Amino acid sequence: MTDHQQAREALANLQAEVGKVVHGQDAIVTGLLIALLCRGHVLLEGVPGVAKTLMVRTLAAAMAIDTKRVQFTADLMPGDVTGSLIYDAHSSKFEFREGPVFTNLMLADEINRTPPKTQSSLLEAMEERQVSVDGSARPLPDPFVVCATQNPIEYEGTYPLPEAQLDRFLLKLNVALPGREAELAVLRAHHEGFDPRDLSAVKTVATIEDLAAARDAVRAVQVADGVLGYILDLCRATRQSPSLELGASPRGSTALLNTSKAWAWLSGRDYVTPDDVKTLARPTLRHRIRVRPEVELEGVTPDGVLDAVLATVPTPR
Repeated sequence: MTDHQQAREALANLQAEVGKVVHGQDAIVTGLLIALLCRGHVLLEGVPGVAKTLMVRTLAAAMAIDTKRVQFTADLMPGDVTGSLIYDAHSSKFEFREGPVFTNLMLADEINRTPPKTQSSLLEAMEERQVSVDGSARPLPDPFVVCATQNPIEYEGTYPLPEAQLDRFLLKLNVALPGREAELAVLRAHHEGFDPRDLSAVKTVATIEDLAAARDAVRAVQVADGVLGYILDLCRATRQSPSLELGASPRGSTALLNTSKAWAWLSGRDYVTPDDVKTLARPTLRHRIRVRPEVELEGVTPDGVLDAVLATVPTPR
């Protein structure tokens, strides 16, 4: 078995291990795996109680990687996230004390409940994978993924993320309520004594070495010129849509390329098809476009616009 085959098997086991704890959210877990493969970040949007936090914690436990959770509140300061210089009376020097951003999987809980000043503390970390304090750049560990959550129904006291920060998220995943059978499995687990605060039963089924091998395999996935053109045409079509005041940027097209390659590899192929692109278009682009206010009042949504774009842009054969 090659390293790449072993890595694919390890990630399949990883998804299955998380699925033993988090029921009915397989698509979201796959999105988190794609983010890990692409070294990207994820915005999880869903009502409270759909296991967003549990999902991230279980994923970290199944990979034996470090994870930290930050509850974003109105009084949170940038230094509370990145770390700050602390005066040491014994050495008479200022020493840097790392913040929770120095981890592998950072859960930024309710990121839209903190002011823009603190939200922006993650900009450099998400893009450059480093934190600059007092003129010194401090690299973050690898892997490093920000999993931010926000509530789609409660906007009082929130600060919507600006487009520049939204664009730094590789994927925006809408975490829906589980189906009846999945929710019944949740009830059975709790009835039998499952404690979401105790993940000691979660097995380590994948390692950072498996992830590194998987990333190498994803980079080697082939993309035909016709599919490259299809990705570009989809993103350019969003810029020309009369329903949008902001279309997908070139960063959006490169993100769609990368997520499509990761999805193709997870599906067992070493080449990307147009269907791969269609599958990842909504989660990769929905947060990078902005619907015109007058059209939004009529019930038009980003996903609806993307559906129209996918229906009109010719699919290569």
